[in-house]
Parts: sequence; C-alpha cells; structure tokens
Amino acid sequence: MMTLAYPWVLAFFPLPLLMWWLWPPHHEQRQSLVVPFFERLVLQSGIHPGRGTLAMRDGWVRRIGLILLWSCALLAVARPQIIEPPVTKEIPVRDLLLAVDLSGSMDTKDFKNAQGQTVDRLTAVKEVLDDFLSRRKGDRIGLIFFGTAPFVQAPFTEDVNVCRQLLSEAQVKMAGPQTAFGDALGLAIYVFDRSPVKERVLIALTDGNDTASQMPPAKAAQIAKDKNIVIHTVAVGDSRAAGEDALDVDSLKEIAAATGGLYSQANDRDQLEEIYRKLDQLETSKAQTISHRPRRDVYWWVLGAGLVVSMLQQGLQLALFGWRSRRLRSANAQTGYGNSARTVYEEQRIAA
Repeated sequence: MMTLAYPWVLAFFPLPLLMWWLWPPHHEQRQSLVVPFFERLVLQSGIHPGRGTLAMRDGWVRRIGLILLWSCALLAVARPQIIEPPVTKEIPVRDLLLAVDLSGSMDTKDFKNAQGQTVDRLTAVKEVLDDFLSRRKGDRIGLIFFGTAPFVQAPFTEDVNVCRQLLSEAQVKMAGPQTAFGDALGLAIYVFDRSPVKERVLIALTDGNDTASQMPPAKAAQIAKDKNIVIHTVAVGDSRAAGEDALDVDSLKEIAAATGGLYSQANDRDQLEEIYRKLDQLETSKAQTISHRPRRDVYWWVLGAGLVVSMLQQGLQLALFGWRSRRLRSANAQTGYGNSARTVYEEQRIAA
C-alpha cells in the first residue's frame, strides 16, 4: 500500500502557474548585431533591418518536461512510503524467577533420571527444570542460586536458552554448603522490585531447612505478599531426614499459603515432573501482543523518474533542433545564397 507522509505538500502544485500569472516575463533591450560593415551587409543581403523582438521558443517538449519535473519534485518532498504487512510481537507480561538450592545436601543420590539411573537431587532438578523452561513462552525468566549466600545467576530475560545453559552449568556447593532460604527470598524480592511487569511468580526449590539466613523466611514471605509476588515452594529433600538436611515442611507450606502459591513435595523425579505440570496448568502463559505496520520510504523512485524525464526532454530537444536545422538549410539551398542572413537569424531562433 502506497501513502504519503506529507500529502499537504501537493497543495503547492499550482505555484508555477500562479507565478507565471503574477510575474511579468523577463525582457531587455540590446542591439542584436554590431558589425563595422553593417550597411554593406544590408545592401548585399537585400534585407532591411528594423526594430523587433526576439523571444525564446517554448515548445511542447519543454513545457511537458517542466510539468513532469515539478510533479516529481513535489512527490519526493511529500515523502512517498510503502506500508509493509503488519508485524506482530509478543511482549511478556509475567516475570518468572527460579530460586534453586545448591547446598551440599543437593548432592544426595536419591533420585532417578529418565533412563532409570540413580542420580543426585540437583541433576534430577536440572533435567526437569530444563523441560519446564523449554515450554516457557511469553515469560521473562530469571535465575537465583543459593546456598550459604544467594546470588543472581541470570536477570530477567526473554532468552530462555541462556537460562537453560546457565542452569546446566550449576554445581553443588558453588554458593556454599549451607541453606540461606530466607536470604534467597529477600534477593528475589529485590530483583522483582526492579521489574516493570505486574505479574510476578517465584518458584523456590530447596531440600533443607534454613540454616544461614539473616532474614527469616516468614518475614520475606510477608514482604513478598505485600508486593504481589506469588511464591510456589517445591520441597526436593526427604521430609523424614533429621538435622541440617531435614525439611522444614511447615515453613514451606506457610510461605506458599501466605503469597497465594502452591506447595509441592517431590520424593522422586516423577513427582517432580508432576509438580511442574501442575504449575503449567496453574500459571497459564500470557503475552501482550502488539502490532505495527513498518513504513518504507521510496522517494528515490520519484527522483529517479524525474532524472529519466529530464534526460528524455534534453534528448527530444536536441533531436528536434537537428531536424529543424536540416529542414531550414534544405529550404535555403533551394532559394539561393541571398538569404544567408535570414538563415543565420532563423538558426539563432531555433537554438534559443
């Protein structure tokens, strides 16, 4: 579809006609011929000089060419554009943050992978999370790893493949051997504070109780609730364990309930997959779609057409000049040499 960015420029189309009507033609007085032997030339030629006017000939080729050139110039200034087909883009309306426990207990081998082999907890979490992330569409994903201290491994991004790669490179105890779950929640709240997206979801995976946090998990959950952050807690460890490896199930349930989230416990890989299937159903992916039609400038098409018109005009004028000159010389050859002065005069008029 063709359109003009500045269609009002076309209102200047009659401007040359208005100037021709209001502006008088240029004229000047001067002697047309000055020679010392003028009287003898008059006697020999038989032509008697007198006062007259020499006007430039304005042929139809020149008029049409000027009209077309003026039209091309106006169209180029009006900025013709081609409107391209609509382009749609999905803008994420939800930020999904994953907080993964990397404490020493995640090295416990009590899970089975897809091949039935016994693997550690972190390996099982990686496999299931990778499949979960591969289905994320319309979300921005972020990663937080925590152990003795939490840190942001990946800020919110639409590049899910980057998050999958960083998750696959995670190692047990790379954030320390203990579990600072409350501090991880606090860091997640800080990350969400810098996000303009209204819908915010945190999925926290841990296999132990909080042993190293400066912020109590319950306090962090209350702040998250005030900031409309939904926290889903996933217990990966053994609820029957004791000591530092014991799961604080009551605390995880309270955190999820306080923020409107879901608490789930995974004792094996199949249960862990079931948890993410529930999360898929609970948190339906959303995206805001925007559409726009790009505009491509094609003013150079009109300028190119004007250049072609100018070249054709000059070519036609040269062809007409040559044709008229040959015709005039042929006529003078038939009438004789006595009209040579008139021949010069006529050729000057043609050249003008």
